Amino acid sequence: MILKLIHDTNMRARGQPEKVFTVNRIKTPRQIDELIEIESDTGTWYRRCFVRIRTELYGIWLTFMRCFTYPVRDNTIKLTIVWFTLSFGYYGLSVWFPDVIKHLQLNVLRNSQKLVSNVTINFTMANQINSGMEYYNVRFQGIKLKSVTFKDSDFKSCVFEDVTSADIYFKNCTFINSSFNNTDFEPYKFIDSEFQNCSFAHNKTGCQITFDDDYSAYWIYFVNFLGTLAVLPGNIVSALLMDRIGRLTMLGGSMVLSGISCFFLWFGTSQSMMIGMLCLYNGLTISAWNSLDVVTVELYPTDRRATGFGFLNALCKAAAVLGNLIFGSLVSITKAIPILLASTVLVCGGLVGLRLPDTRTQVLM
Repeated sequence: MILKLIHDTNMRARGQPEKVFTVNRIKTPRQIDELIEIESDTGTWYRRCFVRIRTELYGIWLTFMRCFTYPVRDNTIKLTIVWFTLSFGYYGLSVWFPDVIKHLQLNVLRNSQKLVSNVTINFTMANQINSGMEYYNVRFQGIKLKSVTFKDSDFKSCVFEDVTSADIYFKNCTFINSSFNNTDFEPYKFIDSEFQNCSFAHNKTGCQITFDDDYSAYWIYFVNFLGTLAVLPGNIVSALLMDRIGRLTMLGGSMVLSGISCFFLWFGTSQSMMIGMLCLYNGLTISAWNSLDVVTVELYPTDRRATGFGFLNALCKAAAVLGNLIFGSLVSITKAIPILLASTVLVCGGLVGLRLPDTRTQVLM
């Protein structure tokens, strides 16, 4: 009854409703079982298990290789490129996006006013690189320093009092007539620095910052939550437009647009702008994922569909792992390479996706 229903539906779709389902008996094909060749009185249990496993693996291998034969070979190669690039770019960037925001927000002070004098700094400083500055009679009092680096700077008659720090370094700095009282500045934090007539009193060891009010973990989850929430409208739009504009247009267009939006992350100047770009990026990318699933299913014939889809999904996971490893190693070094890499692979994958056959009006094989 099920096969008759499938037959009638296919015939109506092909414009041949007059064709009648005439099968009245089903003969299921049986593969040659090599276990039969092993006589029960001479074969051992482990030999039978070995032959069974070998036979099954050989059958899987034959089915897998059929995905690379005519008429689906070219489609498999193109789908491999699209699946790999989409997974590599999407997972590589989205997982590390909070760190990308942190790196893009790094404040590099290049003020024309290089001299800071006769002031008291009593506010928290975080994510800064102060380069080429001169501090004269400046008092750093009761402050927290988080991820701050002073490079090629001079401190003259300065006072550091009740200062706690984490990830702070003084590189190639000069301290003249300065004093350090109740700080946690250990020697390794001063790299190639010089001291002239300076004093240290009540110096503490180890990091003294308490992270009870640190919202970095909350920030990571919040950013990922907003990015995931943006997937919802992307799913709705892709469901409504899948048959209207076509699978390939949605696939290629979404990947190209997501690659372009990824590139504009480079020009992000504010926290709200970065989060907005993340939501746009995820919303565009999910449409590509949805259309890619549909195209993959419709391009393979029935006898190779599950194997082809399973292979491409496995490749997707491998690309995601590779993307996380590469992006994780680069995101703390430079912002250019991760963003350009994700943008490039998404655009290239989208252009390849546009070369796939259009399956919107085709009957499944």
